[in-house]
Amino acid sequence: MSQRWEDIGFLHWRVDPHALEGFMPRDARPDVHDGSGWVGLLPFRMRGAGFGAGPSVPWFGTFWETNVRVYSIDEHGRRGVVFLSLEAQRLAVVLGARATLAVPYYWAQMSGRSTARATMHYRSRRRGPPGSSSPTSRIGLRVGRPITSPDATQRFLSARFGLHTQVAGRGVWVPNTHRAWPLRRAEVTELHDELVAATGLPDLPAARPPDHVMFSRGVRTQFGRPQLTSRAARGR
Repeated sequence: MSQRWEDIGFLHWRVDPHALEGFMPRDARPDVHDGSGWVGLLPFRMRGAGFGAGPSVPWFGTFWETNVRVYSIDEHGRRGVVFLSLEAQRLAVVLGARATLAVPYYWAQMSGRSTARATMHYRSRRRGPPGSSSPTSRIGLRVGRPITSPDATQRFLSARFGLHTQVAGRGVWVPNTHRAWPLRRAEVTELHDELVAATGLPDLPAARPPDHVMFSRGVRTQFGRPQLTSRAARGR
């Protein structure tokens, strides 16, 4: 699949890497940077999603999404992300992704907008049965100057060229290619998030201010064919 990710906020918290071990799929382990594991909360707009080199899917291919993710590395040294939850506006996308890649997508009411003062506002509420209590998220970011020479932490948190997941008990790696993110500095103007806590993370990092914040106007990206991660499984 190919798609464009736009108006994306990168909010990150440091956590004990050992707290992330139970969230790793088979054949992957927490990727550590600067002595820490990292939890990311990333709201953004998906635009023009389509299959292969074909055209984007009308309407269904453009929507808002928010994901909670952590970082992984496998025995081949391939770094990637593990999604703990993904909120999306399109029910068909939620059902399709859950069925094919076993990733924890949820149907949600979502919106995003920018103001003349270069501030992004994101809103999300997970859909659930009437009367139920569903996790919500409200994020405001003031966008700052471009980051012309990303440092090691900025590269670690943004340059993640793949997805680790588990399908039918087997570890799976899904490669992802895109150019370097055009990153900008950012600061939080509003943050009320229940999505991180809803994943079951024991440290509840969103209860404190993020340790690292960035923003990007976006990149075009493409997912490749899924691959088994285990050498034994690949050899059979």
